[in-house]
Amino acid sequence: METGNVTTPFGRRSMTLGMLANQVMAGEIRPDQSVDKWKLFRALCEAKPLLGIGDRALAVLNALLSFYPKNELAQENGLIVFPSNIQLSLRTHGMAEQTVRRHLAALVEAGLLLRKDSPNGKRYVRRDRAGEIDEAFGFSLAPLLARAEEIEQLAAEVMAERLHVQHLRERITLCRRDVAKLIEAAVEEQIPGDWQGLYGEFRDLIEGLPRSPTTSQLELLLDELTALRTDILNRLEIRVKSTKQRGNADYIERHIQNSNPESTIELEPSFETKPGAMAEQDKGREAETLEEGRGETTRPGRQEESRQSGGRNDGGELKSFPLGLVLQACPEVLAYGPGGAIRNWRDLMTAAVAVRSMLGVSPSAYEEAANVMGPENAATVMACILERGGHINSAGGYLRGLTRRSEKGEFAIGPMLMALLRANAPAGRKVG
Repeated sequence: METGNVTTPFGRRSMTLGMLANQVMAGEIRPDQSVDKWKLFRALCEAKPLLGIGDRALAVLNALLSFYPKNELAQENGLIVFPSNIQLSLRTHGMAEQTVRRHLAALVEAGLLLRKDSPNGKRYVRRDRAGEIDEAFGFSLAPLLARAEEIEQLAAEVMAERLHVQHLRERITLCRRDVAKLIEAAVEEQIPGDWQGLYGEFRDLIEGLPRSPTTSQLELLLDELTALRTDILNRLEIRVKSTKQRGNADYIERHIQNSNPESTIELEPSFETKPGAMAEQDKGREAETLEEGRGETTRPGRQEESRQSGGRNDGGELKSFPLGLVLQACPEVLAYGPGGAIRNWRDLMTAAVAVRSMLGVSPSAYEEAANVMGPENAATVMACILERGGHINSAGGYLRGLTRRSEKGEFAIGPMLMALLRANAPAGRKVG
């Protein structure tokens, strides 16, 4: 039979023990053994990481299988295909012939094909008088049939690993959400504790994950996040139990009020106003912008002038200011950047998320601001709010007010930045 003959390659290609082992294995195919070629090809596509072959090699194999006349790979149907490189190039959508030859060699090296070379190295078929194939020279698909069970098992392993990774990612996502929201709840309820430190630990875990993590790295991250969530839950449970024991009616009443889903301002805690500072309330009225660092507010008659000259482009959208200018106006945000430094806009946006949590601004308020103003401008506004934290009663309410004004085209970042620049300017030096 054609699969039982040991043949050596034509020309300069050398014979190897691996080729011999593949030919011996192909000669052990059972007479009744068969497999659907396209089902087997789909399994090969799944198992390609374990077989050491790439997408383009699979494209060449797909073309070879298309020249096999039957859907069932079986010894009785013959297992030799003999298309020319030109025909293979056409069926691989114009792949260069040199590339076709390279991937054919890769398939042979992977033990998925066997060469059955003719005396002159050409691929052809010799037929008998009845028109039946007497002998064919080309590529034998026998290794695919011989390794069908192995290939299907490898495909099952790859699919199981993919499902495991998907499950890990789902659990990590849920754990991330739990940790973030529990820390946010603790801050909003003003529960004592180093919540900023825990949030920093949480961000370190997330940012330490590589772009393409391995399964073991995902498992380690899940264990660490689970431990962090357990720690936070234990702290909150201790607080809840102690509150129940004291029977603090005021705390319970405040908790009920803060749980009102219709309220968007009371979900964000207030901060005490420093002596002599001006409190800025969010009651749907227009947010105020300090001028000259003296506590004066922009008068309605000057709003149009502020919009035109304070950081909006011709389309009415907020424009971003240079990062250096933002950091000069808001130096306090530097402490919240990765490693205590801010080198680019991404670092500033990372710092803004930490500031948001520290100031008790709800994620929905910050997300809405980012959607309306743009992520860079939202981060700039958070830096400004941090810089003026002592002048603002409710950071979250103030941010929502600025967002509503921005939607109406009534808010510009420029005056706020210039006021902070003047306030932070060294003595004897005037900015602007």
